[in-house]
Amino acid sequence: MNKLTRKDLYSLEQYSEMRDDYRKNVMAHKENRRVELGDHVLLSFEDKLIMQYQVQEMLKAEKIFDAAGIEDELDVYNALIPDGRNWKATMLIQYTDVAERQHELTRLIGIENQVWMQVADFEKIYAIADEDLERDNEIKTSAVHFMRFELSDDMAAAAKSGSMISAGVEHENYTATMLPLADNIRDSLAGDLA
Repeated sequence: MNKLTRKDLYSLEQYSEMRDDYRKNVMAHKENRRVELGDHVLLSFEDKLIMQYQVQEMLKAEKIFDAAGIEDELDVYNALIPDGRNWKATMLIQYTDVAERQHELTRLIGIENQVWMQVADFEKIYAIADEDLERDNEIKTSAVHFMRFELSDDMAAAAKSGSMISAGVEHENYTATMLPLADNIRDSLAGDLA
């Protein structure tokens, strides 16, 4: 899949003028890329449009307009764009109560390695998590993890042809399954594949 370049970006002035409508469109798009696994785990699948929005927001917030600064942001966010043979997601562990969240994060060490996707009857694909840096230790895990799911050619072909896609997590202290994903989510994820 194509990575973002400076040509894909709007100037700060252009973006400021169009930001409200652009944001609305991106938020609607993101709704088709969210998978809730139980009450406390959310997978938010990334793609080029979402990453373009993130870059635009960072450039606006940090008032970055020089070429080197823009390239730095592109390097960071391009790593989160699927390459045509994988899905990339941000996993959020969500508990509204702070004390409960802290307690659960100590119980969920390693959860990022127990998240899976499955196309039709193919074997489960477990996440390759946190390639940028370690996000847990012997005391607790992070509430945010970045992951990628690598598909075989046959899995990708099946997903693109409309086969069922499922997701789940199999941690000893947290299990949940989404079987199958809703059609709008399945179709959106299939669009990431070459």
